[in-house]
Amino acid sequence: MMPTPETALKGRAAPIPTADAHDIFSRPLKGPYPAGLEMAMFGIGCFWGAERKFWSLGTGIWITAVGYAGGYTPNPTYPEVCSGQTGHNEVVLVVYDPKLISYETLLKTFWENHNPTQGMQQGNDIGTQYRSGIYWFTEAQRQAAEASKAAYQQALTQNRLGQITTEILPAPEFFFAEDYHQQYLSKVPQGYCGLGGTGVSCPMPTGVSVEG
Repeated sequence: MMPTPETALKGRAAPIPTADAHDIFSRPLKGPYPAGLEMAMFGIGCFWGAERKFWSLGTGIWITAVGYAGGYTPNPTYPEVCSGQTGHNEVVLVVYDPKLISYETLLKTFWENHNPTQGMQQGNDIGTQYRSGIYWFTEAQRQAAEASKAAYQQALTQNRLGQITTEILPAPEFFFAEDYHQQYLSKVPQGYCGLGGTGVSCPMPTGVSVEG
């Protein structure tokens, strides 16, 4: 159950400490990011494995970072988010070069690397912070997200799978997670990753390129 603004934890005014640089790309995690880059934000369950899916795309990815978004508590901590009393989702922020990789490629990666029909759950991970979500920064991103959702729902239905529960919302404020969460599976290669897709490919809508 999602908390309300009145029942959510109060949080704090100052950001919690996080890493200075990306563990793989060695770039400042919080920027500033070069002109011409764009941002995307996704919730796919536990953010450790989700972040690896996006940094592994390679060319065109400038920064990935994990954090908390979509709730009510300012500057939450990991234990607070896991309590279910902040309303936040575990999300991945992706900063990318649209000249080298398309937003549609990111969407295809999103849909095919988790099960978007499970509501407040991803596999054995259960809680409000594990919900599926696409958080858009531009109208073009919103339209692409909605079109890809419709296309993937058709594919899932043909494979006798359920209804997509993914929320598609304007990008909320992003709070960087603690240092040890950033690029966790780079630091701990054998660490936990609970992600599992449906095994169904996402056919991108006609006229939508997925090439970077």
